[in-house]
Amino acid sequence: MESDSRNKTSRPRAVRRLAIWYRRNAAVTTFVDTAANSASAASNVAGSVVSSAGSVVSTAGSMARNTLQPLVFDPLRRLQGGGSELDKLDINDSERVWIAVDGMGGDHAPGPILEGCLKAIERLPLRIKFVGEKEIVLNSAKTIGILDLLNQAIDDGVFQLVPSGESIGMDDEATAVRKKRDSSINLAMDLVKKGEAQAVYSAGNSGALMAAAIFRLGRLAGIDRPAIGALFPTKDPGQPVLVLDVGANMDCKPTYLHQFALLGNIYSRDVLQINQPRIGLINIGEEACKGNDLSQKTYELLDTEERFNFVGNCEGRDVLSGEFDVVVCDGFTGNVLLKFLESVGGVLLDVLRAELPRGRRGKVGSAFLRSNLKRIKKRLDHAEHGGALLLGVNGICVIGHGSSKALSVVSALRIAHSAASHGVMEDLANLQQTKAITI
Repeated sequence: MESDSRNKTSRPRAVRRLAIWYRRNAAVTTFVDTAANSASAASNVAGSVVSSAGSVVSTAGSMARNTLQPLVFDPLRRLQGGGSELDKLDINDSERVWIAVDGMGGDHAPGPILEGCLKAIERLPLRIKFVGEKEIVLNSAKTIGILDLLNQAIDDGVFQLVPSGESIGMDDEATAVRKKRDSSINLAMDLVKKGEAQAVYSAGNSGALMAAAIFRLGRLAGIDRPAIGALFPTKDPGQPVLVLDVGANMDCKPTYLHQFALLGNIYSRDVLQINQPRIGLINIGEEACKGNDLSQKTYELLDTEERFNFVGNCEGRDVLSGEFDVVVCDGFTGNVLLKFLESVGGVLLDVLRAELPRGRRGKVGSAFLRSNLKRIKKRLDHAEHGGALLLGVNGICVIGHGSSKALSVVSALRIAHSAASHGVMEDLANLQQTKAITI
């Protein structure tokens, strides 16, 4: 009886101590209360602390996840229609479009690529032509436990497994596309060229993908160099900015950057549904006279162009400001921007972790925020956003990150589907009727 009395006495004291800590810990309470309505959050906490110490942590952690979710960046929200990545839709099979997938491309292929494709079929109106070495693909599906799901998708007519020859590795030279003619990336490009697929996706060797696209699909007339366009997040979660080139062309001429602006304008208008995209040129200052010779000559071309809305130079600090819809630069500068953005999420998470209190306070505070901080990191990490478009070739090509996992594949296929279903290629073909500006 005495032991039971002690337990009853110590339990409320533990609850009171935790409640007092929660009220005094401004670093945590301010962050959570700002994310939601302060009065509502306080009442929820007050109602939960009366049960037990364990339930307080659980309830608060759940509340933090719910209240912080609206603050998380979602640079693909416009493409995703504002829904959750995990939402399943009722899809009319007659609306599905064929997408060719290089199943052997990527650091972890083919397992995660295959898993992502099967998830995409459930969420998007598309069909998949999965090109890969058949035995390897089937063994991988069996290993990760999705063989039955794969067979069901094949039976439903929304998935086809297209056998390929020896694959091109991530370390192979781009010229390997000429030696390995039956590789998965070459066969996937051929499906687009023949009209059997409306777009192609690969997370494999980007150099080989570029070469295969140029050799198999060809460049658009009037476009000298294809460019890789990547979506970056901005302050507005529903308004990403398209940056191109991010790695295809290290050395550029002014006419190349002018063509990148034409390509980016069409994509931003057709897919991102921006009526009059604002075009910016990466530079070290806003004035037209700033920058190197390439920047100054490019500025003259863009400023006199009547086919898009050029709003001036874009400094590095303005790329994510939301003041531009399309930003053009050479591939060297764009790739530096891309890699820098990839590091931001991890650095932000480390800084926030360092600012949490130490000891028991830090542990409980981490329990409140850990999952949310990881989610913010993923939203800021470009590798989590799926892929980038290769613009300027005669077909829709999406380049995925080499380390892509299933959800990244879903996002990349969403981009491919959006481009295929918004008439991008028809508008890009109109550029063939306009004589390219040369310098």
